[in-house]
Parts: sequence; structure tokens; C-alpha cells
Amino acid sequence: MKTNHNNGSEEGQFGDHCPVIIIGGGHAGLSISHCLKGRGIDHVIFEKERLGESWRTKRWDSFCLVTPNWQCQLPGFHYSGDDPDGFMKKDEIVAYIEAYAQSFQPPLREGVTVSRLAQDEAGRFVVSTSIGDYLADQVVVATGGYQVPSVPRIAERLPAMVSQMLSSDYKNPELIGPGEVLVVGSGQSGCQIAEDLHLAGRRVHLCVGGAPRTARRYRGKDVVAWLHEMGYYDKPIHEHPLKERVRAKANHYVTGRDGGRDIDLRRLATEGMKLYGRLTDINGKLLKFAEDLKQNLDQADAVAESIKNTIDKFIESAGIGAPTEERYRPVWEPSNQVLELDYIPAGIRTVIWSVGYRTDYSWIEVPIFDGKGYPAHQRGVTTVPGLYFLGLPWQYTWGSGRFSGIARDATFLADYMEARRG
Repeated sequence: MKTNHNNGSEEGQFGDHCPVIIIGGGHAGLSISHCLKGRGIDHVIFEKERLGESWRTKRWDSFCLVTPNWQCQLPGFHYSGDDPDGFMKKDEIVAYIEAYAQSFQPPLREGVTVSRLAQDEAGRFVVSTSIGDYLADQVVVATGGYQVPSVPRIAERLPAMVSQMLSSDYKNPELIGPGEVLVVGSGQSGCQIAEDLHLAGRRVHLCVGGAPRTARRYRGKDVVAWLHEMGYYDKPIHEHPLKERVRAKANHYVTGRDGGRDIDLRRLATEGMKLYGRLTDINGKLLKFAEDLKQNLDQADAVAESIKNTIDKFIESAGIGAPTEERYRPVWEPSNQVLELDYIPAGIRTVIWSVGYRTDYSWIEVPIFDGKGYPAHQRGVTTVPGLYFLGLPWQYTWGSGRFSGIARDATFLADYMEARRG
């Protein structure tokens, strides 16, 4: 193995063979590394960029966690700061990741791109990288579930006079050129970016999709705390009513900004933000929207209220003395939904695409995918012996892939890999 500049391991320790290769050096890759190191299992992590690169460069400047700091529970490294109920900002998240790596010195190789994963005739894994080819007995793919930003093909129809960017490229309102801004997508990123622009005094147009929302707090606690107490983050996927289909559902939008609060799109509309239904087409100078704005707002509110209903039942059944709270009342209704908009007189000069991410496993040449290109697995264990995934949304529970639940999944895989090694 080539020299490891991060932990000083000797060149040639494994040669071109390594017992375990971990692909991806984010919090998932670090978590499984921590668990393997504790079991004395030799391994190496290949990270194509820097430690914590996504947090450093693919988040906007005001980005912060949407779950409380106390949920940051990486294996052997729980949050220990003085603001457990707060929400770490981007730089603090990077510092947390760096401190985690410093705490156990993982065998991390940064700047190493993996271009191919295959098997040889003996069934060993062949990992082709930018620094050479390696053989491995076991491989953990820890590249996460949010890899490539999705952009609809209709984006091609916008002229050069309209600046376009991905949500992962957005940094702050000051770097956006003059004119009004259209944000397409109302998931977590879309809503928070739209709010960021709105708070800076920019004129914002938002295409609202079907993402659900949740209240930040209810009856004296953060909603996340109630859900944690009720065991929702620990519920296995096979116990969810939607089973595996839940993996395709959008996360609830809410924010941890300024200590945490709701994102109420209706309130933002009363303050001047323009709301539309889903963007369905771009025809010449016309943006065309579905007539589903009211439906999408109502459904998002219904989800938020259903969560409160569940909390109410839990409080009552457990005999908890919690304060009562007045329920949400909509402050705005879309009277006449706009179905077409000429973006030139509307003054729209920037479009920010925030319509989700897709995975890219084109570099994996091992037959472990289902008909939709998703890796078939049970708790991260694929049908090909020795090949695993870690860090996927809903890999096993709602907490999977998050700072809160990655330890359970990493521990399970490390135990499985240790048993397989014999």
C-alpha cells in the first residue's frame, strides 16, 4: 500500500492487497473505520477529495444542522459541546468531523478517486483508483445517498441571460447577480435557500413541490426530541407502513437557523415571496406550473399536524406533564394560482435548481443492483459476499445515514465483517 500521509503507516504494509477497502471518507466511512480499528481489522479509506468536503464546499454559508447537536452520535464520539439543543453551523460541523478523525487517526487517503469496483476470477474485489489498482477481501461503499444533483432537462430551454446554478453551488445572496430569483424545489435545501435570499431582501419566487414539513418545537420540546423519545429514529424499515418505498420520500423541511424555527411558506408569502406549484415546462419565455400549490401546502401542513397528533397521544399515554399549545392556523391561502409566468417582465435573472439528488453507481461492476439501480441489501449486506454499503438513507432505520443512527449500522457491519473474516 502506498504511503499513508494521515496515519504514517509504512509503505508496503499490504502491497497491492488490503483486507478491507472503504470507499468514501465522510462520516459513514469514518464511522466504519472507527469500528473496524477497534476490532483490529486492517483497512484503508479512499476519499476522492478532502475530509468533510461536502460540508466545506457544497453547503451555503448560513447552513446549519436541522437536527439538534445532541443527535450527533458518531461511534465513540458523541457531541460534547455546551449547546446540545442548538444546531451546528457549517464550520462547526467540519470541525466536529475533523476532531472525530483526530480522535482515532483513521487510515485515510485523501485525494484518491475510485473509478471502478469489480471482481476477479477468484472473487476478490478489484478497486481501480487514481493511484493504482488494489485487491480487497471486503469492500464498504460509503459514498452516501446524495451524490449527483438532479437537474430536469427543461433547464436547457432557459437562455444565457438567465443564470442557473445548483443548490450545492449556492453560497449567499451577495454572490447572486441582480434581478429576482426563482428557486425550483421546496425540500430542505430549497426552502432554506429561498428563506436565506428572502431574509437578505431579495425578491424570491419558489416552486413548491410535495415535500412535507414539521414544526420545530411542540409542547415544550423540539419535535426531534419527541420523535427520539418515541423511538421513531430507531424503527426498522420493515416496520414502516411504506416499507422500502419510504426511501424515495423527501425529508421534512424545517430549519435550525437562529436557534431553530419553523419554515412557514405561507408566512413568507405574506411577506412578499411568490409561490407557485411544481414547474412543469418552459416554453419560450413562459414558465408553466402545475395547479397544485394549494394541495402541496395543505399536504405539508397535514403532515406537520399529524406529527403533533402522534406526540399528543404519546404524552397522554405516558402521563407526561407537558404544556398545551395552540395548533397551527394557516396565515395565507393561494387565491388565484399562477399557472404561467413570463420570466422576462417578472425580472427573474437567476434560477436555483433544488430538486434532489440521485446516486451514481456506474463505476460499480458487481451485480448487486435492483431494477431501479438501487443496491439490493439487508442492513447494508449485499448478495455478493464481502460487499457492503453504509450511510444510505433508511438503510435500516430512519436514523440511518444521519449522525444519530450511523453508529448502529456501522457497528452491525463491523461485527458482520469480523465474523466473516473468522
